Amino acid sequence: MKRAWSTFNREEFDAKEPKIRTVLFALSYFHSMMLERRKFGPKGWNRGYPFSAGDLRDSSIVLNNYLNANPGKVPWDDLRYIFGEIMYGGHITDDRDRRFCSTFLDNLMNESLLEEPELFPFVDRECFRCPAPTQYDRYAEFIQDGPPETPMAYGLHPNAEIDFRTKQCQALFGTLQEIQPRGSGGGDGGNPIQERVMEFMLRVTDEASLDSNRLNVEDISGRIGEQENRTPFQNSFLQECQYMNAVIDIIVKDLSDIKLAFKGELTMTASMEVIMNMIFINKVPATWAAAAGPSTRGLNSWLDNAK
Repeated sequence: MKRAWSTFNREEFDAKEPKIRTVLFALSYFHSMMLERRKFGPKGWNRGYPFSAGDLRDSSIVLNNYLNANPGKVPWDDLRYIFGEIMYGGHITDDRDRRFCSTFLDNLMNESLLEEPELFPFVDRECFRCPAPTQYDRYAEFIQDGPPETPMAYGLHPNAEIDFRTKQCQALFGTLQEIQPRGSGGGDGGNPIQERVMEFMLRVTDEASLDSNRLNVEDISGRIGEQENRTPFQNSFLQECQYMNAVIDIIVKDLSDIKLAFKGELTMTASMEVIMNMIFINKVPATWAAAAGPSTRGLNSWLDNAK
């Protein structure tokens, strides 16, 4: 809100009518809410929308023109339509997102806004009330002294913070993994990536016995019986067996090629380096994940789950 509020000119704002100041404050809150919901992913918006400071600027210009032309009653219906269907709604393509935007504006932009209402929707206690019309600096102080950030300010349940913080931590630790030293380390001339990949190969060969985990589809098919007598579940099971074999073939081939590259018998390619980097940071390489089912597990857990 501080960034949104800074888009207004102090002298011009202080010269405006009290009603315009109040609606501009509420509009800044609405703008901030529209932007900040994006960080909650699909809980905030079903799609990503390019809301920007230009939307706030243009909305404030339209608001000023409307109220200057009609100094009496505030045209709430017109303002809600312009803000929710044109300025901000022009970016929104999902029907449910558009419904939320319209509903939020219905709760915010109405006659009660001029009576210092609570701005946070669906709360049973006072959190962030709209102040009485005052000067620019006083509004800025009010924003500065406002309550701590909470999902309730955006019409979300407080538990939405858990998912956001979890993803934030995962992104942080993922970045830390990616920036780990990967060149030759110390005086022994070791290569951390190569050492990690070799350990992974030993695990796959000795412990997981990945190559021996191939499923004998023909034998399984013979035990199930003729194709015309199979149930849909049996056909699906056979298809999953084929998919599993395809994944195993891809993993074994990629690891074999990397092993030959380590020995100097094969040229190291960019795709091999990508796979090695992913193994180093314990992530499933994209080529392996594309052939397998969707999963959010790390590489080691992913392999254990596939056994």
